[in-house]
Amino acid sequence: MKPNRKVKASPVAVKRLVLLNRYYRITRFYEFIRDTSIKGGVIMALAVAVLVALEYFVLDFDVLLNTLVETYSPAVVFSTFFASETFLGLLPPEVFIAWSAKASTPWTFLMILASLSYLGGILAYFIGNRITMIPTIRIHLETKIKTHITNLKKWGGLFVFIGAMLPLPHSIVSMACGLVKYNFGSYLLWALFRFVRFIIYGLLIFRIF
Repeated sequence: MKPNRKVKASPVAVKRLVLLNRYYRITRFYEFIRDTSIKGGVIMALAVAVLVALEYFVLDFDVLLNTLVETYSPAVVFSTFFASETFLGLLPPEVFIAWSAKASTPWTFLMILASLSYLGGILAYFIGNRITMIPTIRIHLETKIKTHITNLKKWGGLFVFIGAMLPLPHSIVSMACGLVKYNFGSYLLWALFRFVRFIIYGLLIFRIF
């Protein structure tokens, strides 16, 4: 038998990784990931604490969610969620994931929510892309989401990944992609991580509700 040969990394590949690492350090990418993750973790922990406190002292969330399921048709809830995921992401997806936990087929509902979030991001991308044709609105929007545009230009697809996975408004990140005319194919691939986030959150929230 021939001895196993260790696969050595190409010097060019190593150099590229070193340069990328240096670039990300200079542009504070790692700090951004850390701060966003901590902020998201704190927000989620507080949200869970508030929900537990409210359920213990004030409300029965099982009853509340069941009431929502009985009162509003899935079409109404899905339409509301799609609108939110398209325009600025005003409503937290976790509420809708908790709602889907009470459905007769929770994982089917969860995947519908994930698909609507993905499609809402695509629509937000095209809204941002078309807004460039209206100078006054474009300038106003660029001012409002200046930080997101700056980060997108610095980190490209990785920032789309962050918007899909971490607690940043996915629709705003998607709109920023449209504004700067970020490659649509690359956007579609990175935005697929939105499904990963919904599955992870579903595994956690379904255990609670």
